[in-house]
Amino acid sequence: MHDDDSSSPVRRKLVLTVGAPLAATLAAALAGWLAWQAMSSDGGERVPKALGPLPVASDVVQGTPPAPVARPLAGKTVVIDPGHNPGNFDHPREINRLVDIGTNRKECDTTGTSTNSGYTEAAFTLDVSHRLRTLLQKQGATVTLTQDADRPYGPCIDERARIGNAAKADAVVSVHADGSGTGNRGFHVILPALVKGGAADTTRIVGPSRALGERIAREFALATGTAPANYIGGGTGLDVRKDLGGLNLSTVPKVFVECGNMRDPKDAALLTDTAWRQKAAQGIAAGVSTYLRD
Repeated sequence: MHDDDSSSPVRRKLVLTVGAPLAATLAAALAGWLAWQAMSSDGGERVPKALGPLPVASDVVQGTPPAPVARPLAGKTVVIDPGHNPGNFDHPREINRLVDIGTNRKECDTTGTSTNSGYTEAAFTLDVSHRLRTLLQKQGATVTLTQDADRPYGPCIDERARIGNAAKADAVVSVHADGSGTGNRGFHVILPALVKGGAADTTRIVGPSRALGERIAREFALATGTAPANYIGGGTGLDVRKDLGGLNLSTVPKVFVECGNMRDPKDAALLTDTAWRQKAAQGIAAGVSTYLRD
């Protein structure tokens, strides 16, 4: 029987309403106890005591507030940029138009890659981004997605950067999967190079973006059990680029995470696995969290 079983006729705990005077409660209990003690049958045999032993202060249950939920990222803003868009396939003219990325002009967006079985990068990035959003929100972060398959195509790479800038994000993560050759395996995190030209100036974000990328690379490896890419980054899991408009035009810390290579069968088996995608989201979330809490 549990200690708090209310069905016991022998012993009941006296519950004190929060704020009620303890002395008055105990006095009332004492009076009732004495009254029952005074009652007896004609033969002198006492009637069973209704209250049992006199309650003591230790029997009084005080109301206590619930423990606060840990929200280490409260007050932080994170923008998640799911690479590509499922609708891009139906809008080749729109996504092929050139936009200004500061140093030159580049296509608005692309369709992304896919596995040999047809699982698209756009589907993968949305799935991981949804999982990542949930994990970060549970830690108290305010999270925005640049797209949620809620628009016909895009947004273009310059607009993706502007979304993070407008949000004054503490961190922006662009989720991707690579389309390299068979045998090329592993993940890597792309960092912004020092770029200054036209509308592009990454001077202020190079340092913090590297710190963000290093933490994501470390936590991603731990969470997924996968190794850094064997074909780029020299085994560090980090790659610095100056040709990506999403990085060049960002004014807040931002990185791209290439979670694996969709064109390699072994990596593709991971990327198409639901449990592994959850681990990928957990690794990215852990990296973002450690960066924002440092």
